[in-house]
Amino acid sequence: MRRLMTAESPVLAEHGLTMWGYVVLSALDDGPVRTQAALAKAIGADKTRIIGTLDKLQEDGLITREPDPNDRRVRLLGITDDGRAARRSTQVRIQEQEERLLAQLSAADRKAFLKAARVLSEAQWP
Repeated sequence: MRRLMTAESPVLAEHGLTMWGYVVLSALDDGPVRTQAALAKAIGADKTRIIGTLDKLQEDGLITREPDPNDRRVRLLGITDDGRAARRSTQVRIQEQEERLLAQLSAADRKAFLKAARVLSEAQWP
């Protein structure tokens, strides 16, 4: 997993993203996450910890944050066309890197690794 993350770092840097920035863009692009609190829950982050990431993504024109007309304390999030393009371009390059790394494994080892990674990513952590 560390090798995969290390391989992804230059790709993220090429696109001006951090890992958290990529995670946020992915969450906003994949589903109906609308508030900062819902986003934090969806990505497993403390809602106060992601504010800096959201600020940077907004500055870069990759997301929008608007006050909720029903509750001015709540910010509604959206991904911009530029954010969607950045996320998808980054995703393609990350997948290319992962394919190169995973190609070193036999088919059986690759299948076992991906299964273990999926189980661990879905596991409930204390």
